[in-house]
Amino acid sequence: MSVELARRRLNVDLLARELGNWRTSSASGPAYQGLSDGLRMLIVDGRLPVGAQLPSERALADALRVSRTTVTAAYTQMREDGYLRGRQGARSTTALPVSAAVTTPTIVGTASANLAAATLAAPAAAVSRAFVEAAEQVTPYLHDIGIELVGVTPLREAIAERYCRRGLPTDPDEIVVTTGALHAIGLIMATYTQPGDRVLVEQPTYHGALATMATKGLRPVPVAMTHHGWDLDAIDAAVRQLSPNLAYLIPDNHNPTGMTLPPEGRRRLAQIIAETRTRTIVDETITDMWLDEAVPPPFAASMTTRRDLVLTVGSMSKSCWGGLRIGWIRAERSALTTIGAMRPSVDMGTPIVEQLAAARLLAMADDLLPERRDILRGRRALLLELLDEHLPDWRPDPSRGGMSLWIRLPAPMSTALSAAASRMGLEIPPGPRFGVDGTLERFIRVPYTLPDDQLVEAVELLARAWRSVTGTGPAGADVGAVVV
Repeated sequence: MSVELARRRLNVDLLARELGNWRTSSASGPAYQGLSDGLRMLIVDGRLPVGAQLPSERALADALRVSRTTVTAAYTQMREDGYLRGRQGARSTTALPVSAAVTTPTIVGTASANLAAATLAAPAAAVSRAFVEAAEQVTPYLHDIGIELVGVTPLREAIAERYCRRGLPTDPDEIVVTTGALHAIGLIMATYTQPGDRVLVEQPTYHGALATMATKGLRPVPVAMTHHGWDLDAIDAAVRQLSPNLAYLIPDNHNPTGMTLPPEGRRRLAQIIAETRTRTIVDETITDMWLDEAVPPPFAASMTTRRDLVLTVGSMSKSCWGGLRIGWIRAERSALTTIGAMRPSVDMGTPIVEQLAAARLLAMADDLLPERRDILRGRRALLLELLDEHLPDWRPDPSRGGMSLWIRLPAPMSTALSAAASRMGLEIPPGPRFGVDGTLERFIRVPYTLPDDQLVEAVELLARAWRSVTGTGPAGADVGAVVV
């Protein structure tokens, strides 16, 4: 159990709101059973962090307008089921039963279909042309040592120009080029954190960032997203209560949900960051992949004060091609100076030819991106049709962009599904990979980036895997018990 979560107390009013109409679960049984089921599913779905302290029985009873006996019985049931732990003289803390602990299944052999990577193949002609031109432009750099710790000027100018056009005035010296977005995230964490520090994250979130935190010994503090997006009250409460050393957020075409924080939410979040002085990584790697409506201006434009607290990460991987390995950090000069002092201990810069190719591709972005968005719209529509045909009980969350659907399963069996799929030749990570402490078993991320024929094959395999772990027939009829 994480130390910071063991000390985290859940706000009773926020908890009551998360429970919603929990009484419907007890229509055919005692009220305490419905309350216990409601709390248990909040833990399983990742809406309540493991290790957090539940409100006192009296406080929750008052908030829910039920008897204290009902809450006491619900807490007792949760302890018996392994979802609550009590210590002498301390409040009970949320937990997962030992049998519910999840690990990532080992993928054996080569999968015939892959739903693990949410990224498109390259626009081949444009990328090839960009590399030819980059090779022609590299000659002047050959007369130097070839180490560019901040990035070549043409690329930093191209990146800065795109921020200016999106409503965030940016100079080239407010950009540092990195070897991909994950490298940028790692550099920031290496600069501003020490092992054991807390990092506030959305739940769910990008699994690569969570892996980086684990490698560096950092302790992620999850704040659950709702069906409608960000719970800013919960973020505010968590930041003020736990004082994380850093926050990591994805406000545009969020990975994995595809949601975008609207302008009013951005203003509120900017206020929270400024008031609490929370240094924040804003991951904008999927910003260009909006599908239904354009995303708002860069989040950093919402910061009217303390602009130094926000470090924006961008990348070419989603909008163009992952093989470029080109990312960047956009931040105030003082922050980049601090990061620059750390960088030589991590790496010696990003390859120059790839940077020059990336600069050329950014110049072509207005021609390339509309076609790539059209591809994603078509494949998203196909995926929704396939799910409706093969897995009609699955419920995708609403999204306006991004490259995947975040889907609610009828039963919390995501890890079992992932393992069964891998045995059939389909690679897909389980929901808990995108969260903290083994929750999110009721969810799975399904990208819509594969070509149509491969997407059809992948969903058919996914449906077979689901039937194998749930014991349901091809039409969805129950042929065996499903444990929920």
